[in-house]
Amino acid sequence: MTTDQDLYAGSSETSQGRVFTVTGQDWDTVVSGIADEGDDHVVVNMGPQHPSTHGVLRLILELEGETVTEARCGIGYLHTGIEKNMEFRSWTQGVTFCTRMDYLSPFYNEATYVLGVERLLGIEDEIPEKAEVMRVLLMELNRISSHLVCIATGGMEIGALTVMTIGFRERELVLDLFELITGLRMNHAFIRPGGVAQDLPPGALDQIRDFIALMKKRLPEYADLCNANPIFKGRLQDVGHLDLAGCLALGLSGPVLRSTGYPWDLRKTQPYSGYEDYDFDVVTWDTADAYGRFRVRLDEMWESLRIVEQCADRLSGLEGAPVMIGDKKIAWPSQLAIGADGMGNSLDHIRHIMGESMEALIHHFKLVTEGFRVPAGQAYVPVESPRGELGAHVVSDGGTRPFRAHFRDPSFTNLQATSVMSEGGMVADVIVAIASIDPVMGGVDR
Repeated sequence: MTTDQDLYAGSSETSQGRVFTVTGQDWDTVVSGIADEGDDHVVVNMGPQHPSTHGVLRLILELEGETVTEARCGIGYLHTGIEKNMEFRSWTQGVTFCTRMDYLSPFYNEATYVLGVERLLGIEDEIPEKAEVMRVLLMELNRISSHLVCIATGGMEIGALTVMTIGFRERELVLDLFELITGLRMNHAFIRPGGVAQDLPPGALDQIRDFIALMKKRLPEYADLCNANPIFKGRLQDVGHLDLAGCLALGLSGPVLRSTGYPWDLRKTQPYSGYEDYDFDVVTWDTADAYGRFRVRLDEMWESLRIVEQCADRLSGLEGAPVMIGDKKIAWPSQLAIGADGMGNSLDHIRHIMGESMEALIHHFKLVTEGFRVPAGQAYVPVESPRGELGAHVVSDGGTRPFRAHFRDPSFTNLQATSVMSEGGMVADVIVAIASIDPVMGGVDR
């Protein structure tokens, strides 16, 4: 081989025809390689390492020129075995696993799992009001942060870099609130069977109200940049079209479904965690395309802000109220104080446990190490995540660990629409179609 030959960007013969490895050159260069054969048909692997596939998604595209004739998804590159691992951990420890699935909306993973466990325990009506309000607060803040990432990355992929920079700027503000309330920016394991891990820290409500005020000023920037922008609309309108019948046939939900004009939102149709007590609207659009899905997400952030504001008002009247169920046989120690070095439990908390009776110490030890028992049965309590219906099918055999936990993740279901949205369009429109679905591969592969 001569020195001027590229080791990696060549062509080779296979049973399916010639294979071309593309390493960044112009598309014309690739197409000219097959022009001699008089065949415009080419199969392209897009991903799994690609900046526009929202994680490790592999797209197998059959092209004629730049028109997509067939599009298929290759998944499984991020499989973590989370559902199987949960069978070997206590019911409370399971939260630590499932929060890592859809890493852009961890609170929803926790919520659907915990709601299922609480239904099996029969304690749905015993969850403290403050814990329910805090769950709704965190989930709606999470919806804002997730939609911001969707709009930011989608903008980046079509060249709207300002949308990307301001999107991540705002998301940082939400993550700061998560860190203040839970101690972590992601993978929180904060929503637990019986309530939440701990109370709001001092000053949290003030910072939440400051965030609401700031976002009311910042959200109009997205509308100014995108809503009537002819270039933005030209890239999104009539791209990735999928009507109501197609959505229902494939089981799609979330913004993809609501962009067809169908107002299906589990917060309204099957309320959970007290959503029936909040004043908000279900956002719909009527174009059934990528532009409609963008507008739905943009307007949903306003509705989430309305809910967060109502949560802050309710929490201000619940100062000192409990955030964990009173049943000490279930309530995993939640009000833990951290030591002065930021690690472990404080000496005061250890004295409190040790100062009780020997039976209390034994109970504390067994609850933490072994966990509580859940009556045999199965439950499915879906929630409305930023991407659609997210549900955990939780099965118990009466033991201290889940017999089975299986999640119905909307990214996995919605990804079916890739082919029907992309086929017949241009290869550049595949990027827009995928971005409008907003899949998160951690949720797809699990």
